[in-house]
Amino acid sequence: MPPRPVPSELLPWALTALGGSDLTSASDTALILVTGDASNRRYFRLLREGKSYIVAEAPPETEKNREFVAIRTLLANAQVRVPAILAAEIERGYLLLEDLGDQTLLPALNGDSVDRWYEQAEGILQKMAAVDLKAIDIACYDHALFSEELSRFSEWFVEGLLDYSLVEPEREIIARFSAVLLESALEQPQVLVHRDFHSRNLMIIDDKLALIDFQDAVAGPVTYDIGSLLKDCYIRWPQAQVEQWALAYKQQLCAADLMCDVSDERFLRWFDAMALQRHIKVLGTFARLYLRDGKASYLEDLPMVLSYVRETLDRYAGGEPAFADFSLWFADNLGQHIANQTWSAPL
Repeated sequence: MPPRPVPSELLPWALTALGGSDLTSASDTALILVTGDASNRRYFRLLREGKSYIVAEAPPETEKNREFVAIRTLLANAQVRVPAILAAEIERGYLLLEDLGDQTLLPALNGDSVDRWYEQAEGILQKMAAVDLKAIDIACYDHALFSEELSRFSEWFVEGLLDYSLVEPEREIIARFSAVLLESALEQPQVLVHRDFHSRNLMIIDDKLALIDFQDAVAGPVTYDIGSLLKDCYIRWPQAQVEQWALAYKQQLCAADLMCDVSDERFLRWFDAMALQRHIKVLGTFARLYLRDGKASYLEDLPMVLSYVRETLDRYAGGEPAFADFSLWFADNLGQHIANQTWSAPL
């Protein structure tokens, strides 16, 4: 898929926002594409007078620019490190941002460093959980949003990527399974949720973590972001360690009076079901990024996501009829279709 051209007005706009008066003297200045975003947003690095800036082009017809600005302010007020906005023209989708560099959390994670970094990340989540949702105007992670996310699985992963035609009894199995996930999500305490809180959206700057890509934030289940972090689609840790981190976070929330005390068993059930919902959604999202947007690199991440899905289904199928039915259908009906894909490989 050929890249769309860079708007001719973007660079002059950014230079003007930086206080440049003689734009002809900047004829040798260029916007350098920064890769890695899954949306229609594009980020460019601008070097000017020894300083580096990020220039974002976010088409207003598809991107949540007003939400980006509003949620950035909300997070900054909660003492979460986020990029400064130096200039914005919402109508055209132009943003001039502080450059936080190129170092994401993902390559810095290893067995020796992970505890320290995840402690910092959980500190960010605790600050977000402390935000008073009654005092802000923010969308909710409701039935409609939940259903839209899960619908990506059937449309884009099953029928699109696997070329598998669903029949009505199979759709009913998926619907019963989805209803259990929805019930688990809605019974949880609701907090400010990033919805993509993982190692590629956490930046390291001055040995501290900063958060990006927050325009989709909503009021949602307390386990959503911690599940996104600890069951990251791009790196995996032993299940016992994941549960230990999750329960430590639960204790932090309870100690700070940000959540009423619940049993460890119930919290882990919430956590696992929420992470499973996210992984089912991600299967559809990554398939859509490939089929609709031509972003083939996301196919490489599908085997890890599938391993999470299978592991959680196996854990709960014995005590959850809806999980058991979905797990059996997933293995028997999709298993060989998945194995036949060129991207499918054992981890």
